[in-house]
Amino acid sequence: MNFEEHAAKPLLRAAGIETPKGEIARSANAAAQVVESFGAAVVKAQVPTGKRGKAGGIALVSSPQEAQSEAARILQLQIGDHEVSSLLIEEQVGIEKEYYLAILNDSASKGPLLLFSSEGGMDIEEIAEAHPQALTRIELDIRSEPDLAFFKDRLPDVAEIGGDQLAELAHKLYGCYQTIDAELLEINPLVLTTKGSLMALDCKYTLDDSAIKRQPDLAEQGTPDKLTELEEKAKALNLKYIELDGNVGVLANGAGLTMTSMDAIRHYGGEPANFLEIGGESYRYGKEALELVLSKPGVKSLLVNFCGAFARTDVMTEGLIEAWETLKPEVPVFFTIHGTGEDEAIDMVRTRLGLDSYDVMDDAVKAAVEAAS
Repeated sequence: MNFEEHAAKPLLRAAGIETPKGEIARSANAAAQVVESFGAAVVKAQVPTGKRGKAGGIALVSSPQEAQSEAARILQLQIGDHEVSSLLIEEQVGIEKEYYLAILNDSASKGPLLLFSSEGGMDIEEIAEAHPQALTRIELDIRSEPDLAFFKDRLPDVAEIGGDQLAELAHKLYGCYQTIDAELLEINPLVLTTKGSLMALDCKYTLDDSAIKRQPDLAEQGTPDKLTELEEKAKALNLKYIELDGNVGVLANGAGLTMTSMDAIRHYGGEPANFLEIGGESYRYGKEALELVLSKPGVKSLLVNFCGAFARTDVMTEGLIEAWETLKPEVPVFFTIHGTGEDEAIDMVRTRLGLDSYDVMDDAVKAAVEAAS
């Protein structure tokens, strides 16, 4: 779950990290009133996505009149898939230098990863490409409690930052990351002000979805992902469905196998139309799952990939075949079935649908991609 900047910054302040003074405004008039009390300010679109500046969603203003004009313009924008309905008005801060600091879940090290760069105000991808030597990576052990000395020893010595300021801030940021179950906690830019202190000018926070139940109060402040009509239907059925842009439908059991199936489709030149796994209890919703996948316009073939260990593939296959017999879809379907109950499942597909299951997953994927093209 993503958080807008105005909801993320109080979490930093609670951890002892300085941020600019700011207020929310939901109209151009309200923005002008805030600037009247602040003086020179920054008007920022509040949407749960990045690249707001490139989209025209951030403006520097020096008067209430200018704030009103810029706020009115920004409130008309759509950034990504999000319409701008609120603004964060912040005091302007004197800046000496900009940096980048973030902690994120890292699949490679299987733990938190701290990233620091002396080149802030840029996307991390741009920093890594343009200034790789300026990027410091520090792997963190989630089971340990690194102290101030840990960060001081590993962060670069930045001449213009006095004392242990950077290590202290990194230490606070990691404590915040742990407390709020962050998947990503990014300060970009982190600035050295003209007064010599470090301040978070922006903050991007993503709450680990698996921690939402553990952080109910916090989750109320987040911005849930915008769902499509089909995704809303899936959510009501407690099915894990994500609508994509391709034309090869996917039905598999288990998130890992579903992702593998999608990767294989792309590998052979196709594009998956969805993510939908019907493992566990959701096998009972074969009809609903099939309807979801085939309701997406443009689906030209369907890949069914079942692999059973504890789950029985014959039970899942029977539910899907019953759905197929009820709905009678016309798109070609390609099965690959392995694991517990596979003999019964393969026989069921042959006798009731008149189809042979593919022994090798790659062959089923290639056939589905070819049929869709």
